[in-house]
Amino acid sequence: MNNEKSPRGSGQGRLVIELRAGDRLLVNGASLQFKNRTSVLLSNHVRFLFGRQIMAAEDATTPARRIYLAMQGAYVSDESERAPLTQAAKALAEAYIAATTVEPVRQTLRRAIAEMEAGDYWSAMRQVRGLFPHDDAMLEPESHTP
Repeated sequence: MNNEKSPRGSGQGRLVIELRAGDRLLVNGASLQFKNRTSVLLSNHVRFLFGRQIMAAEDATTPARRIYLAMQGAYVSDESERAPLTQAAKALAEAYIAATTVEPVRQTLRRAIAEMEAGDYWSAMRQVRGLFPHDDAMLEPESHTP
């Protein structure tokens, strides 16, 4: 990712994203997939995710991943869709808080909810992504001992 300066006085920054063939980019809810290696210049304010930041619905297999998926939808959606998706993410997070006894997980989820409600979806998603290893460890099938 490269930042370029825009013409003087425009008030807008420009962001260049380098993408490989097969990479996906979500921009304001639209999903783009690239056939060739390319650079994309974003010169307006947009909500976007790319690469490993994008979660497919079938990958939302743990509580934290389901919360992330709902936050992702809220983040890239338009204003009319954002409120219900934000509420869904909040409800999932609150259910997780009620179900877990691990206080650091509860604190992380509370911070994520607060950030999301303040409009900082990107930071909220980063908080929730940090819980993926915890979920994986907790939900991993126990190894059988002979």
